[in-house]
Amino acid sequence: MISKQQIDEIKYRNDIEDVISQYVNLKRAGSNTNGLCPFHSEKSPSFTVYKSSQSFYCFGCGAGGDVITFIMKAENLDYRDALEFLAKRAGITLIEDDRDRDQGMRRTRVLEMNREAARFFHNNLKNSPEALQYLSQRGLDGATIKHFGLGYATESFGALTDHMHKLGYTDEELKTAFLAGISQKSGRAYDYFRKRVIFPIINTSGEVIAFGGRIIDDTKPKYLNTSDTPAFKKSKNLFALNYAKNYCAEKMILCEGYMDVIALHAAGFQNAVATLGTALTPDQARLMKKYTKTVLISYDSDEAGQKAADRAFAILSEAGLETRILRMNGAKDPDEYIRKFGKVGFQKIIDGGLTRFDYKFAAILAENDISTTEGRVKAAALAVEEIARTSSTVERDIYIGQASQKLNVPGESIKRDVEKLISLRRRKVQREQHDKIVLDSQGYGDRVNPDKIKNLRANAAEETILGIMLKFPEYIGMVNKGEFELCEEDFVSEFSRRVFKALTEAGEDFDLGTLNSEFNESEMSRLVKMQIAREGLTVNPVLFKDSINTLREAKQHSELSIEDIINKKRKQSNT
Repeated sequence: MISKQQIDEIKYRNDIEDVISQYVNLKRAGSNTNGLCPFHSEKSPSFTVYKSSQSFYCFGCGAGGDVITFIMKAENLDYRDALEFLAKRAGITLIEDDRDRDQGMRRTRVLEMNREAARFFHNNLKNSPEALQYLSQRGLDGATIKHFGLGYATESFGALTDHMHKLGYTDEELKTAFLAGISQKSGRAYDYFRKRVIFPIINTSGEVIAFGGRIIDDTKPKYLNTSDTPAFKKSKNLFALNYAKNYCAEKMILCEGYMDVIALHAAGFQNAVATLGTALTPDQARLMKKYTKTVLISYDSDEAGQKAADRAFAILSEAGLETRILRMNGAKDPDEYIRKFGKVGFQKIIDGGLTRFDYKFAAILAENDISTTEGRVKAAALAVEEIARTSSTVERDIYIGQASQKLNVPGESIKRDVEKLISLRRRKVQREQHDKIVLDSQGYGDRVNPDKIKNLRANAAEETILGIMLKFPEYIGMVNKGEFELCEEDFVSEFSRRVFKALTEAGEDFDLGTLNSEFNESEMSRLVKMQIAREGLTVNPVLFKDSINTLREAKQHSELSIEDIINKKRKQSNT
């Protein structure tokens, strides 16, 4: 493994504020900085970077750790690859180890395979008249094919597999990279992609991270996509973002399919991207937020596409993005629209993009006969629901005016109903947040420390002890020297025992970064939470010793059973 000295150097040369500021707009708040969390959607900053301890913590979603943990989460990397990422950023050459052989395949190995597979598929295309004809019929010329690195997987069950074997890759490696499957009958590897046009998925660093395959006949399924691998997580990537990132500062076009994106790029709309065989995710929305201000949803015009667009609206708005939907009358998708109406026609629908309310209100009017009292009442109720979803007071007033005029209902009446609904929703959220705080304090659903609920008083003492040791490593040295009577068996929870063991083994010169290989992201977040809870507090040996005594006393006197706590909670709810 990488030495502690090298980890220390990597962290020293990658100041946490400098690194995180590449992902988050940080603002000074005393000795710390804060901003909007990159790991969940929020409108008020709850993400804090602590320069003194070189750590971060989000009070909204609970994410926390050091600069290594941050890069692991932000770039979807494992521990070793995050170290490589930061080492490269700082110009440090890492000492190689035997991780490939002993601890499973690394991301870099998958990227190497993907690069070779992309070359293989692209070369196949040159010798595949059937595939070239298909792409020509879809309106793609040689320059576009080359630009996107398109390829072709033949009907052969072993063409790619045999080629990769010659390069030294094993069946298990090919399976892990999702380039091959393993037959249950024969145990032999077979090509995953067959008789399909291949779309390489390339990240913003220019690395081939995955593939999409489109059948060229009527065989089902129409598309096959790489599943998650050590180099790829489909919920956190977008097709063609590697190109679009240079053209989307103001607007980005979101499509459903590869061909839609390619058609738009070929027509000059180089700010188009697509999701990767799944519905839009919050991670993808936050990724888009890094590069653009406004997203134009250009999904298929069929019912399924419009339902997906409706869901995307909510996710993009939650991420803080201005969102519009493009209405494509006369075509089922952007690819067909471009071929029928050209670049000028598509530019017109971009200029006429609808807000969520305009889009939903048009549908409400189409589905209800507002010439009748019953139809107007139902349409007004649905309009109120949509207006209440809008956070901006100015926007709400505009939409109230539109609804009032169209439905011939007094604006004040609509406004009162909107405010009433907002108030009801706010109270519901407050109740849910209160219930969550109560349950969290009692240890319900604690996946990091499931033992917490068994003895709350002991757990509080454990967190105080470990928080002091994390914040003030000299106490680790004092424990190791025997100045305090404290051992692993004194702790009640398994998680606390693991933390105590890791700290005492690391010694007084321990660094949070060295724990990333032993604790997962959620556990690292908990460690930082315990550490920052000691921020600004005066700690002395007397307090530390008192906490040890409290732990021992709490351990000797068992608290309420889980059943007792649940029954107590039920009684409180009933009253």
